[in-house]
Amino acid sequence: MENSKIEWTDHTFNPWVGCSKVSPGCQHCYAETLMDKRWGKVQWGPQGTRVRTSAANWRKPLQWNKRAKEEGVRYRVFCASLADVMEDKLDQRSDLGEWRNDLFSLIEQTPNLDWLLLTKRPENVNDMISQRWGKWLPINVWIGTSVENQEQAEKRIPHLLKVRAAVRFLSMEPLLGPVDLKEAGALWTSTKSNEIIKTLPEWRLIHWVIVGGESGNNARPMHPNWVRSIRDQCVAAGIPFHFKQWGEWIVSSHVTQGMMEHQSWSWPWATGKAGDLHGDTTMMIRVGKKMAGRILDRKTWDEYPGTVESQLKGTSNDNTL
Repeated sequence: MENSKIEWTDHTFNPWVGCSKVSPGCQHCYAETLMDKRWGKVQWGPQGTRVRTSAANWRKPLQWNKRAKEEGVRYRVFCASLADVMEDKLDQRSDLGEWRNDLFSLIEQTPNLDWLLLTKRPENVNDMISQRWGKWLPINVWIGTSVENQEQAEKRIPHLLKVRAAVRFLSMEPLLGPVDLKEAGALWTSTKSNEIIKTLPEWRLIHWVIVGGESGNNARPMHPNWVRSIRDQCVAAGIPFHFKQWGEWIVSSHVTQGMMEHQSWSWPWATGKAGDLHGDTTMMIRVGKKMAGRILDRKTWDEYPGTVESQLKGTSNDNTL
């Protein structure tokens, strides 16, 4: 999709459609809702269908690449919002293996585009790229993994760190709980990362972090303290931080009269149900994605690799969204 509505990319490209759920973040998958349940184009699941997109769609990145070269800019291309290009091993789905090779060829033909490959299966990456590119991804490929809670952070981040890439990033959306990046080995101060860091040319293990709340009919709320903690960790480590959205929910104390017309119900953080937030009485009100917006502590956090600026000055305890 040209001129994507996703805040952290310029364009979105889907080489094919279809995937399988693997963790809590997949529970309310918008791609499944749209492509399987509503339109019936594919069937989700391990044995479900995967449908390659049209030849016309595959030509679009070539057009974007030409335009980027003419304008002297680089476009970020998110691949893929309706699938996971690292799904399954090569010997389990021969069709995906062939399509993946075609995608890699397309990436090689478009050096003026930065390809953002986001996966929930980072353990597959090195095996899938080794025959084509060896140990290093091309300079225009950014590799990321989805992280929704501490369990998935500790499961996926170590695999991501083993991938040699110009940019490694985290998409923490939907964020469903607090995450300690150091504990997951994502920061250079972690003892878990000591062996990995010796093999890398840079001290910073993660180059970019995106955080966002869940949207959609069944969206789960995101506690503001989870977001602030991740932001503070990124600022302290010099990692660019991008806050995408609050999702459907916002703290009740920040709801205006205009928003109240859209209220559906409030969410109390029940004791023992929110990680380290035992006894927390923070109330969240559902106002819709547009109303909730993406302002965090009076700022829009739009940092990207190579453009990070020190934006946070003692706002950790600021309760203003």
